[in-house]
Amino acid sequence: MNSNEIILPCRLSYANIWEARQSMEGDKMQYSCCLLIPKTDTATIQRLQKLMTKIESEAVTTKWGGKKPASYAHPLLRDGDTDPTKGGDSNYAGCYFINAKANADHPPKIIDARCNPVMNREEVYSGCYANVKVSIYAYNNPKGGKGLSAGLVAVQKTKDGARLGGDTGTDGFAPLSQDDEDMLS
Repeated sequence: MNSNEIILPCRLSYANIWEARQSMEGDKMQYSCCLLIPKTDTATIQRLQKLMTKIESEAVTTKWGGKKPASYAHPLLRDGDTDPTKGGDSNYAGCYFINAKANADHPPKIIDARCNPVMNREEVYSGCYANVKVSIYAYNNPKGGKGLSAGLVAVQKTKDGARLGGDTGTDGFAPLSQDDEDMLS
């Protein structure tokens, strides 16, 4: 692994990992995923904070002209209990979260627990648990400000979880009776 990479055990949310998409019209095509990290996983949070501090320190001299920004418009590690963009979403309660992205020409590798490529898109989804490798980097965008971001490198599914996003599929349907079918004809 590169020195700016870290593997985060997490739950996937908004897992746009199979096809690149635009977040808004005119944006570049990207893969993306929101990584939910339980606040109780203090070891992971500490490792991430240590890496973020290292990347920030390097960026002060290499990207930010000698001083750390007073604040970031969109901090890398955000609090799911208080972040206004989550609007009280119970899936984010008790978690920190990170949004990670990859450019369309660098799709994330998606593997199973044995490190075999996952071919079935239904296997890795919003709500499942995974180890996700991200690359933390600093940016200095004249239009978008300065800060830290996470590049989405690879996703290793570790276990199933309740699907997020309200897709209940065919739940609630019952087979039609012959009378119902006759009425539809």
